[in-house]
Amino acid sequence: MSDEQLLRYSRHILLPDIGIEGQTQFLRSHVLILGLGGLGSPAAMYLASSGVGHLTLVDFDHVELTNLQRQIVHTTARIGHSKVDSAKAQLLALNPDITIDVHAERATPQTLNRWLEGVDVVIDAVDNFATRHMLNRACLARAIPWVSAGAIGMDAQITVFDPRTQDSPCYACLFPPEPAPQEVSCASMGVLAPLVGVIGALQALEALKLMGLQGQTLVGRLLMLSAKDLRLSEMRMKRQANCAVCSPFA
Repeated sequence: MSDEQLLRYSRHILLPDIGIEGQTQFLRSHVLILGLGGLGSPAAMYLASSGVGHLTLVDFDHVELTNLQRQIVHTTARIGHSKVDSAKAQLLALNPDITIDVHAERATPQTLNRWLEGVDVVIDAVDNFATRHMLNRACLARAIPWVSAGAIGMDAQITVFDPRTQDSPCYACLFPPEPAPQEVSCASMGVLAPLVGVIGALQALEALKLMGLQGQTLVGRLLMLSAKDLRLSEMRMKRQANCAVCSPFA
């Protein structure tokens, strides 16, 4: 670790649960962030500032004025730019010490398989069930842990799926592919800006745990936050023995 890195990450290195060894592990890690919207923005910024050495950013969309209420990695000057290019510029301005790959494409089983090569952890910051089910299958096949979250209105939830852990449920254990639920979006329902900031930051925290930070992850637990009365609740989840998606990997 260089002298500049020792100074940049000094507040991490001072923590007994991280130290030089833990920070070095962050620098060697590779995180895929799927979606650079309200959740992906703070998650990406905290992972970049924390010194995760390699980030892969995926989003097919472009920055719009309506995004700026909550998607803090983008700026007014970058309206019309691709979200991945906008985010890359912001993250490198924050920390030029890291490597960033970008893909302005939609996720497909083929592209996911390619993007996941060499990845240690995935941040799920998408807004639809179909993509999450694709990601679930891809991460199961490669035994890659992922941090999933969602927010709508004034409510949000977050959990971790870790195929490396024998008793970890998969996404399909919690949300079976059929029947497909009705999709809702913040474009029609709205979403509170600080709420996605809180949950996106928690996604970054859980990702760091999966990269070596000491602490219990949210595997097997669905954490739910109501912003209206600032109430946290938790639901325990179990792996379903008859799950058509993850049982073949058991």
